[in-house]
Amino acid sequence: MKQWVLILGCSTGHGGATAKRLAEEGYGILGFHFDRADIKKQALKFKEELSDINGGRVHFWNKNAADIDIMNEYVPIIKEIVGDGTLKLLLHSIAFGTTMNLLGEKHVSRKQMDMTVHVMGMSMLYWTQKLHDAKLIGEGSRVMGFTSEGNYVSMEGYGPVSVAKVAMEAILRQIGWELGKFGITANIIQAGVTPTRALTKISDRWEEWIKRTEYRNPMRRTTTPEDVANTVSLLLRPEADFINCSTIHCDGGEHRSGRIY
Repeated sequence: MKQWVLILGCSTGHGGATAKRLAEEGYGILGFHFDRADIKKQALKFKEELSDINGGRVHFWNKNAADIDIMNEYVPIIKEIVGDGTLKLLLHSIAFGTTMNLLGEKHVSRKQMDMTVHVMGMSMLYWTQKLHDAKLIGEGSRVMGFTSEGNYVSMEGYGPVSVAKVAMEAILRQIGWELGKFGITANIIQAGVTPTRALTKISDRWEEWIKRTEYRNPMRRTTTPEDVANTVSLLLRPEADFINCSTIHCDGGEHRSGRIY
């Protein structure tokens, strides 16, 4: 029986695909999502699907995983579930933030900026601190997050998220540097343009982005959540023990092509 993994943002997109892939490999799935209405129903259905796959080793919590109080409340619960062992993976896949310009007639506010950077960047640090203090990550554990080409490409409305992603990258590099001596690695995966619910929230031009990506990508298609899940799976193998403090590109070579924005 394999270890447990903790996925922040587990119900859809990259997080959802990773949860399914790792459940198929026998990992226990601990997941946070923050959904309402029909999306919440879909998340509950997805939880049951995973439970059928891995023999019921699934716990989902419909809570704001970026909330410090939620972290403090649930780390002991996670500890009780995991027992004397450690998590194999902490994966940050929360995609929630403000998409608007930094300047102009209608520009981002301090509250919106702080929220976006905290949710999509800083919350990774606080989860890692609390899990490490609770001895829930140790030898062989992985800490991972997701970034995008928007970490270095400027585009309409993406400023706050870009800042959050750059913060996430810096945090993960530092986590890997500080915890490497304990056999804990930290890396970030840069996916290509992926048709997910999160993409539709970034720009009203998302359909155009998909068409241009299919032309621009060397493999003539967009990235899928399953591509990303496969990359996470590879990085959990013992053969990846020495990959640390790195950005892993999962985009078919898209980042080497011309921009679409």
